[in-house]
Amino acid sequence: MLQKLQNEIELVGRHIDVVLVVVEHQPIGIMKLSELLQIPSHRVRYSLKVLEQLGYIKASPSGAVATKKASELALNLDNEIDILISRLEAMKRDHAD
Repeated sequence: MLQKLQNEIELVGRHIDVVLVVVEHQPIGIMKLSELLQIPSHRVRYSLKVLEQLGYIKASPSGAVATKKASELALNLDNEIDILISRLEAMKRDHAD
């Protein structure tokens, strides 16, 4: 059960890495993203597809561009991660006996 959660965290981490690079370097294409992130282009392509479906990026003739939602994610990311860490720490404390 926890392995599945770990896999999801890694996938979401990759999506976050992609969206943050798009915010910083927009417009940006798949090959440049792949180069900057040092991950295969097929994985970048998948992340872009997911991020577009979720409304974080839009496709343009020049490459991916960030939406307002992506910019808000970038601004609030540390706080959101801190909330998740707190929840995990609470789970750990609750089961430490």
